[in-house]
Amino acid sequence: MSPIEELSNESQADPEPLTNTSPETPFPIRPKPKDQDASTTPSLPSAMDSVRSYSADEIVQMMKKTPLFMTNLEDGGNDDDNEENIQLEALRALQYEGTRREIALGFKERGNEMVAEKRWKDAKEFYTKGILTLKAPQKEVVGDKSASADEEAEEAEEKKVEEACYINRALCNLELQNYRSTLHDTRRTLLLTPTSHKALYRSALALLHLSRHAPALDATTRGLALTSPSPEEPPSAPHTAFLTLHERILSAQRLAAISAAKRASAAEHKRKEQLALTAALQARGIKLRVSERPPDLEDAVLSLRPDPESPTSALHFPVLLLYPEAGGSDFVKQVAETERWGDVLALVLGGGGGPGEGEGVEYTPEGVESFAETREGGLVKVGRKVRLLDLLAGGKVEVVDGVVKVFVVPKGKVEAWVRGMRERKGKN
Repeated sequence: MSPIEELSNESQADPEPLTNTSPETPFPIRPKPKDQDASTTPSLPSAMDSVRSYSADEIVQMMKKTPLFMTNLEDGGNDDDNEENIQLEALRALQYEGTRREIALGFKERGNEMVAEKRWKDAKEFYTKGILTLKAPQKEVVGDKSASADEEAEEAEEKKVEEACYINRALCNLELQNYRSTLHDTRRTLLLTPTSHKALYRSALALLHLSRHAPALDATTRGLALTSPSPEEPPSAPHTAFLTLHERILSAQRLAAISAAKRASAAEHKRKEQLALTAALQARGIKLRVSERPPDLEDAVLSLRPDPESPTSALHFPVLLLYPEAGGSDFVKQVAETERWGDVLALVLGGGGGPGEGEGVEYTPEGVESFAETREGGLVKVGRKVRLLDLLAGGKVEVVDGVVKVFVVPKGKVEAWVRGMRERKGKN
């Protein structure tokens, strides 16, 4: 009796034979109830009719008995329907063929073939299968258990295969740059065989890539001790490899120490510069404010010069000149606090600089007036003889995002522009 017939018997007290009228039907068609009027019910295509004959749970159960869809070999049926699933029996035979060690050994050899072709991911999968096979319950091993007269010898052979799978998988992880997985596999190898120089070497390489130089040197030191030749023997290849790797790690450790020292020194200088800058601003009464989205000014930053670590050095500010009537701007990266505003205008507007001519107005150092916005939202005039420090000291005009902002307006348009600014401020 087939599995499908069993399902049919469960749902019908007096079952009618299942029909399968077409090779395209995935399941045998279950007959319709006798009280259904076939003359008024349109017939479905055979493939659809075969699916509609069963509930979703029944279809899932039938699919699980097919090798392509089953998730467990025990789902393939019982002793009464073995003839219905010859493929399943073949799979079961493959699963349990040979001893646990023999199956794992087969996986290991397939992994070695993949390594020879540098197919690291495939090789890793085979070694993993070999490891899992050795961890499988003993009951899954088929064969005459009495054939292994010496169980201890069999366990020792299994241990050798397991060690080989772990150390070879460590190589795959190393090539795939999975350095922490490499360390896991080498650690397992060393638990099985503490004298494995391959495990120590691959562990040291992985630690080097992770910049863990101290444990890497510990691994190479142990490897050098294990592979050290006698006085009358030449150095072995493993010993030479450990020597080379040891020197490589020492070199990387020295470079890392130099880099760390440079970073620490730079951080200390940065800290001192910030302390000096804060002290200088407080001593001068200059107020700073940081907006929600400060601009990236790159190297144009508020700083102390010539000595950035001395509060008595001169403050240098980035300055933004805004031309509201022309819709443009100019940016000066560094202006000393002692510099007069007229000199800044001469630098920017002299020689035809600035926004040029617009609506018959020429921007020149003598033809413009300058204004800065106060913390309260008002305007303060910036005269040509005013030093930058005079403008900012006392905190009436604040420095936003480390930049001093000054409006530059042609003299003929100052009155209208100031009136417009006040009106906008009033509305806000």
